[in-house]
Amino acid sequence: MSRRSLTVLTFSLAAVWIALDQVTKFWAENSLVGQPRVPVLGGWFGLILVYNPGAAFGLGTGYIWILTVIAGIAAIALVVLAFRVPSLVWGIAIGSMLGGAISHFFDRLLRGETLGSGHIVDFIDYGGFFVGNVADIALVGAALGAVLLSFLGVPFSESARPAPETSPTAPSSRQP
Repeated sequence: MSRRSLTVLTFSLAAVWIALDQVTKFWAENSLVGQPRVPVLGGWFGLILVYNPGAAFGLGTGYIWILTVIAGIAAIALVVLAFRVPSLVWGIAIGSMLGGAISHFFDRLLRGETLGSGHIVDFIDYGGFFVGNVADIALVGAALGAVLLSFLGVPFSESARPAPETSPTAPSSRQP
């Protein structure tokens, strides 16, 4: 794929994750408010509306503005990386991370009483262990994918690619 096609794919995938996350959060806020946990697949999963002021597992509560800045910086860094995506698999990983990061940044920036004081809307209950959302699925899946790509030696940058072996096209005329 051309660099342009990879960039378009990466940003398009990010847009899909953002839209999917925001639409499902809109649904959750309109359907689950005031409702008890709705079991899905027995006790394995459930639906319950939670507003998370912190980071993963509620860590960092009380530092919403710092988390907002961190989310913004992460989104900017991922935008830069999106323009440098070298392959389809890295485009999928970076696009998914970017979509999740931007959607969380929107929540932090816009879902509060003041700019930058918002809470993340979570509604997918994972068997009582934690509650997350679609952006979390994108972020965790992409992070695992990036680790796997790195472990398998799939380079992110062109300079990290091994140089192709060259073979002489004609025998040397020099005598030893």
